[in-house]
Amino acid sequence: MASSVIISFAFLACTLFLMTGTSSAQLTPNFYSKSCPKVFDAVSSVVRAAVAKEKRMGASLLRLHFHDCFVNGCDGGFNVIDDVKKKVEGVCPGVVSCADILAISALESVLALGGPKWTVKLGRRDSKSASLSAANSGVIPPPTSTLSNLINRFQAVGLSAKDMVALSGSHTIGQARCTTFRARIYNDTNIDAKFAKLRQSSCPSPTGSGDNNLAPLDVKTPNYFDNDYYQNLISQKGLLRSDQQLHNGGSTDSLVEQYSRNPKSFFQDFVAAMVKMGDIRPLTGSNGEIRKNCRVAN
Repeated sequence: MASSVIISFAFLACTLFLMTGTSSAQLTPNFYSKSCPKVFDAVSSVVRAAVAKEKRMGASLLRLHFHDCFVNGCDGGFNVIDDVKKKVEGVCPGVVSCADILAISALESVLALGGPKWTVKLGRRDSKSASLSAANSGVIPPPTSTLSNLINRFQAVGLSAKDMVALSGSHTIGQARCTTFRARIYNDTNIDAKFAKLRQSSCPSPTGSGDNNLAPLDVKTPNYFDNDYYQNLISQKGLLRSDQQLHNGGSTDSLVEQYSRNPKSFFQDFVAAMVKMGDIRPLTGSNGEIRKNCRVAN
């Protein structure tokens, strides 16, 4: 990662439940209204400062929340920013879970880059264990995914094709490594020729050469949360093969075109999908724990 404040993706939470649906049991926007009323201020101050220093931070935090929720539910299995946890602990020690901190951090990241606001439901608890194999189980769609694979992966956790297309719009910010898009820029035919050549300049053809070189997911405004991502897809300038699948003569073409024309529609559906994603099988009540250190279970 480009910054020391992003912690590795090595540890992921493991629960005993299969991801076959969503649940909002016991989650509520005012969960910390009495126990930690300043939690949003604490998280916001750290996240906003981090994003201001390094724009890529916003995309990384949003991606962390997505991965956390997809792998066995939104249970705080990822290690999050140390500084955020420390700030929250200073305000209300032992009260706010890492899973909730991550959910709030995702919101603050999007807001810091000009994106929409949504109501974050809270009350999650953290997993007591971690499993790398859970992350590698094929739950998270790879950048080489076909449209049917994307739809199926999202449906497996209770998210619709519409949710999938809206959430994919988060690729309007952030960057990707050369190794994730090399095959597309050299082999695919559904790609703008000038765009492919541009990306080839920093991503050499031989595998292993320049694998970690970065390119923006949104060629127009990579540091601003807008609907340009969808306009890129219509112009066949999707960086990842899985991105371009959303507008490639398939069932999601019309949604991409709608979002490309109407940013308000995109924001509205993105917000709804983020709330829905945050409801994926959270640990609540007496399940799980409140981690003292987001890197490890207590």
